[in-house]
Amino acid sequence: MADPSRSRATVAFLVLPGLAVLAFSLVVPLCVSVYFSFTDSEGFGEYKTVGFENYVAILTDDPVFWRSLRNVVVLIVATIFVQNPIAFVLAAILSRMSARLSRILRTIYFVPAVLSLVVVAKLWADVFNPTFGILNKTLHAIGLDGLAMSWLSDPRTALPAVIWIILWQGFGWAVFFYYAGLMTVPRDLEEAARVDGASTFQTYTRVIIPYMFPVISTVIVIDVISSMKQMELIYLTTNGAPGQLTQFLGVYLYQKAFVAGEYGYGNAISVLFVIISVGLTLVVQRVMRGRLR
Repeated sequence: MADPSRSRATVAFLVLPGLAVLAFSLVVPLCVSVYFSFTDSEGFGEYKTVGFENYVAILTDDPVFWRSLRNVVVLIVATIFVQNPIAFVLAAILSRMSARLSRILRTIYFVPAVLSLVVVAKLWADVFNPTFGILNKTLHAIGLDGLAMSWLSDPRTALPAVIWIILWQGFGWAVFFYYAGLMTVPRDLEEAARVDGASTFQTYTRVIIPYMFPVISTVIVIDVISSMKQMELIYLTTNGAPGQLTQFLGVYLYQKAFVAGEYGYGNAISVLFVIISVGLTLVVQRVMRGRLR
């Protein structure tokens, strides 16, 4: 009797529903977006085809687009080189604690990751509030009045404040991944390194981190993807203000397509957004894969 799993008809029957869902949820909307990106559509009414005008305008005459892209790059750098090292060190400390204490602390650190983004945005908007925010009140209380400011609306601090909120909200995930990876490191490797006279620092840099590089590379790819698609926290805190200094690609394309009524232009931004996201992700994956070899 033939094995049903080897039948092409059976395989096609099982695969087609998934392909249909993928087509209608991803391929079709993407094709529609590409089509409207070549028009001057306002989202309703008549429109005409304008060719590559939208793309030319975005790439040559839209400083807000480039600022949005730059802010994404700044967030990626902050996530990889600030959040990840701190999360790794903290995960290493947690892995050496007692199971009970480690469980409690891991739960505390993971709480921000499961909070609603609306709650996170409101929480930090209140903390950074220039009038009644706890940050400014603390600065006034300890005599640092000169440092008190409107954190989310001051051009000097708005972007760092927004990036801080994003890093704070995603910090628990980084700790979770690194802790899980550290718990898989064979103790024999650490014991062998210590027998050879390696210090704790050398054990981590020459044994544990190389062993965990697949985990680290996965976290970095996730960070890049997450940074590219950031929208909700920016929209709920600054909406790109002040002066578009905290603008990100996700918020900008939404504003263009659905607020400014430039639907065709917004779709062109979304197409470039997808191209940049896929390209950047592939580059990061190739770099990480090269390090693994």
